[in-house]
Amino acid sequence: MAINAHRVSAGEALRVLKAGWAQQKRGHLTTSWMLHGRPGVGKTELVQELASDIGAELYDLRLTTIEPQDLRGLPFYDHDNKKTVWFPPEDLPDTSEPAILFLDELTAASQQLQPTVYGLLQERRVGRRTLPASVFIVAAGNSVEDGAVAYEMGTALSDRMVHMIVQADPEDWLKNYAPRASIHPTVAAFLRSRPDLLDTTETSLRRGDAIACTPRSWTRVSAILASEADRDARNVMIAGTIGAAAAAEFALVVDDIASSVQVHAMLTTMRAKRAELYPENLHGLTALVFALASATTQDTLPAAIEILADLPMLDRPGLPVSELAAFGFELLISRAMEEGWHQVFATSAAYAEYSESRVQAGLV
Repeated sequence: MAINAHRVSAGEALRVLKAGWAQQKRGHLTTSWMLHGRPGVGKTELVQELASDIGAELYDLRLTTIEPQDLRGLPFYDHDNKKTVWFPPEDLPDTSEPAILFLDELTAASQQLQPTVYGLLQERRVGRRTLPASVFIVAAGNSVEDGAVAYEMGTALSDRMVHMIVQADPEDWLKNYAPRASIHPTVAAFLRSRPDLLDTTETSLRRGDAIACTPRSWTRVSAILASEADRDARNVMIAGTIGAAAAAEFALVVDDIASSVQVHAMLTTMRAKRAELYPENLHGLTALVFALASATTQDTLPAAIEILADLPMLDRPGLPVSELAAFGFELLISRAMEEGWHQVFATSAAYAEYSESRVQAGLV
């Protein structure tokens, strides 16, 4: 059975879930939510981000690892009242504070578990225990077509939720997820030039390959780059994460960027002496832009603004330096707003000069 819902990026799904949470807090809409999407597309990460953003405790239930009694609790005999009562499980929220109950791998849950889950999704209860109004319910799962272990979702289950199909979106991932997740600048730079490699699940399934590129696997590649110094070992790890073909192409970019990007040196060098530190090629310049967005502190923000403001004036024929500068300022301003550093932009002479140059060029 096809899921005839909207396809959205992870960032858009997060925005919709926040709107749903706001509605529930006001008492206007209390429902359950379902995120469909391929393995590794970022469903779990966006729920974790939602919990962080709204200040909620996350109760993460992997439905493939539990039995119905794990949700119902354990029975015991109440001798005084002469009846059986239940000890509630600790995995279900019982608090007046904001909480998210995340029912992951819903479409892979056993058929025996589904009636218990039905009550949670629609009636917000298990047995006689009802979830507090402060609990926001989100479920997630893959489909049979994704090559994952999954069952078809029947109408009895699907009718209990609001559905969204989460799909990989390179622009959303690079602008919204990568900076907040501290994705390695080399990974971000590579995917900006090869957005088609962010998610190759469909191609891998068609070819019969077991390993595919996904947002989740690129996050793992980022961690490998940050922690493994041995080049040969690192290359084996990355090939085992995104596949040999993508890893071979990526390795060339890693070597190129490693020899040309000197972000920390640039942040501590006087403006007049920085020109020779800028990378010569597009991969290096792109990595520099992402590195500035993640490595900058409040103290080094004025220098980072100068570096981006001077980018369009570089002698780099054929390279989109003005576009890179604009993109870099998007990332840097977003970071400054999150951290409360926006006043630095208001007092920066370099940013004032850059903004005026864009006005003069008719770009604003």
